[in-house]
Amino acid sequence: MASAPASADRSAQPGAPPLPPLLPRATARLQLRPGFTLADAAGVVRYYAALGVSHLYLSPVCEARPGSTHGYDVTDFTRVRDELGGESALRALAGRARDAGLGLILDIVPNHMAADATHNAWWRDVLAHGQDSPHAACFDIDWQPPDPTLHGKVLVPVLGHPYWESLTRGELRVVPAAGGDAATLRYFEHDFPLAPGELLRHAANRPEWFDATHEAGREHLHALLERQHYRLAWWRTAATALNRRRFFEISDLVGIRQEDDAVFAATHALVFRLLREGIIDGVRVDHVDGLADPAAYCRRLRACLDAHAAHRPSAPTRPRPWLVVEKILAAGEALPADWQVDGTTGYDFMDQVSAVLHSEAGTAPLAALWRQTGGRPASYPAALADARRQILRHHLVTEFEGACARLHACAAVEPATRDLTLPALRQALAALLEAVPVYRTYFDSPPSGRDAAPHAAPQAAPHAAPHAGQAMLDTAARSACATLAPEQAAALDFILACLRTRQPDASAPAQARRRVQQLMPALAAKAGEDTAFYRYGPLLSRNEVGSHPAALALAPADFHAAMAARQRSFPHAMLATATHDHKRGEDARMRLAVLSELPKAWAAAVRAWEADGARLLASLPRAPDPADRLMLYQTLVGAWPMQADALARHEALAAFLQRIGAWQRKAICEAKLHGNWTQPDLGYEDACDAFLHGLAADWPHGGLLVRIGQFAQRVAPAGAMNSLAQAMLQLTAPGVPDRYQGCEAWDLSLVDPDNRRPPDYQRLQAQLDCGAGWAEWLPRWRDGRIKQQLVRHALAARRAQEALFLEGDYQPLMAQGPLAGHVLAFARTRGAHEALTVVSRLGAALVDHDLPRIAPARWGHTAIKAGERRCGSWMDALTRQTCIAGPDGALPLREVLGVLPVALLLRPA
Repeated sequence: MASAPASADRSAQPGAPPLPPLLPRATARLQLRPGFTLADAAGVVRYYAALGVSHLYLSPVCEARPGSTHGYDVTDFTRVRDELGGESALRALAGRARDAGLGLILDIVPNHMAADATHNAWWRDVLAHGQDSPHAACFDIDWQPPDPTLHGKVLVPVLGHPYWESLTRGELRVVPAAGGDAATLRYFEHDFPLAPGELLRHAANRPEWFDATHEAGREHLHALLERQHYRLAWWRTAATALNRRRFFEISDLVGIRQEDDAVFAATHALVFRLLREGIIDGVRVDHVDGLADPAAYCRRLRACLDAHAAHRPSAPTRPRPWLVVEKILAAGEALPADWQVDGTTGYDFMDQVSAVLHSEAGTAPLAALWRQTGGRPASYPAALADARRQILRHHLVTEFEGACARLHACAAVEPATRDLTLPALRQALAALLEAVPVYRTYFDSPPSGRDAAPHAAPQAAPHAAPHAGQAMLDTAARSACATLAPEQAAALDFILACLRTRQPDASAPAQARRRVQQLMPALAAKAGEDTAFYRYGPLLSRNEVGSHPAALALAPADFHAAMAARQRSFPHAMLATATHDHKRGEDARMRLAVLSELPKAWAAAVRAWEADGARLLASLPRAPDPADRLMLYQTLVGAWPMQADALARHEALAAFLQRIGAWQRKAICEAKLHGNWTQPDLGYEDACDAFLHGLAADWPHGGLLVRIGQFAQRVAPAGAMNSLAQAMLQLTAPGVPDRYQGCEAWDLSLVDPDNRRPPDYQRLQAQLDCGAGWAEWLPRWRDGRIKQQLVRHALAARRAQEALFLEGDYQPLMAQGPLAGHVLAFARTRGAHEALTVVSRLGAALVDHDLPRIAPARWGHTAIKAGERRCGSWMDALTRQTCIAGPDGALPLREVLGVLPVALLLRPA
């Protein structure tokens, strides 16, 4: 990708402030909501400009359900959300950002909308007019499902009781027309349209006809409802009877058909206009795997973005908007190059940078502790397989049965396959889905002219041959076939043929393929990160979105290989270490990583807590499972506040326990072993809550919670050292670092909604303005200034050497000496410009008393082998200290890391 020199002034007019870089130098993710609007975002522009990012990366801004705290439940793609301030507020934010030299990146939601008849006009029109609605093609609805009572209708499972019970209770009522409008159907806060017709005019004039408290009215109302284009149903029917695509298990979100030209145009018109007018500089695409054809969608989006960007201010020097996609990559999986995106949103990096700061030595002892504690199951693959089976049988039933029905219908029309039975196809598909290790396959139609925008320049889009997923699918098929009877094996062959078909999109095999492929990511997410992650817990820092809990650590050589590969293939991918979807904060993970270095001390502490907690357990009417207790201990250690006196006040302790309790209840429901979200085991949840509060019974004078806190404080310095290393690696590795809101300070958050709490920007600004220096920030590291200032100084270096960090090559640097295994280093090079990143790792047994570093003297003769061409003087961009490399290029770590546990070395000007 071509780029102008980093120092070029690309202002639209003389005297105007410099435009942001062609590509983001670094982003800051902001979670917009009614309590933090676009005007509030404008209020923190100065802070983020001073921190050093180049772009604010906004959560979705389209109109959403009233009160939505995330914005992914879109109700109108054509408007900026009123509760955020509307388009005028977005433009004001963009203007203030431009004045500060910042741009905007927008999170977009192409996969789904809110199935909300009250607030989503498109959805309401479909309910009113059915297949005749001009918006019917927008939504992924099966108008001819296996259930004949739903032919031509859409199931709306919102009733709190079975349909007839809700009707006879009088909960459904016709509301007379007001001001000339048509009468509507009201169910508590839900307002549904009624199909036009003679009966509706009667309803408007004689609402008493439909008083369901009387038998005649009940029959009239039932007859009226039977004539609608939707069928109201008990909410519990959603999992098994829904005839539209939803987002995972969320039945009040409805899938969008982006494969339809008109739908694509309508849902992206606002985004393209904002780009064309210079309001935004790029997009992040949410849940791309949910779409019918992610590859075709991405290619088309790229072409359209490029075409509209050509008409924006300063277009000749700003040729391409940034485009990244939310995509979970399995181990060994690569993002397809022909999608024409800049990369993923960084879950893969989040996994790699975390794993390289874990110790492989902890694998066996932590697994042993898990088994001895009563962990279930003993391995992550076993946990995942069990979860996949449960999700298919009980949670994604409608999606699974819909795919099977489509496969069966496809098989029935051909003489060669018409003997394949529906039960055989069910068994074969379940076995295959259990064995597929990735989020989904991508056997879609080859690129065609329709992937491009009108008047867009042709884009090369080679289609892999043989297909990149072929070997993976072959392996999964062999694994699945080993469990199948002959007729089921024949069904599997047919399913594989459908997945590999090259027939047109409208063909029956292609439609069956898409049903199966769109089921895959929902199954992968719900079974993995939303179920197995809460069942399997030897070390919870590895149970993170995009991570692989079966692999505790990553060797430095493998980390270097991954970074070099990213630099070659996707040098502008996003680099994440915290997100709005993370399971626990980036610094909580780094503290828990210390346990991989101290598995014996951790095991001894757990056994002591369990022994001392026996009396507490005996006092409870029901005891939490040992596995759940072990995960609770980890959560307490990971989330424990940095400041030693943070929980001294009763209010602070209560708030902390409330946060942990909310995590615990969510973990129980997600694990689905003691109830779930739709059928909670309240007795078990209460027992776990009683155990949690029982730990604090003697606070602060003694007891288990005091001892857990003492352990957390002991490992906190090593955890903080890991955190500083993680931040430095993110800020200097190939890619675009994204700093999640407020996480430049310590981030000890838990899973949402805890990780979406608003930052204290007043405190952050005050800390950023502090000029005390490392001599104060280091000894007072617990207040978070040390991390924030590291981020600020590293981003300043990126700004000064923009092209180096965006385009520079990546070269691993090796260490020699007694502590060579405790350092990780690499060089970024571009022509005569170089930067050397050096970080400490695995320092739990080496930390300098209560400081998050290894004391300079402990390094001894350990040195970085930088190479002869790197001899001479270097300056640390953080501390401004000078380091001298010998004639062989060796950099002594007692000097490089003499102040901080990390360094960023540049050639002096």
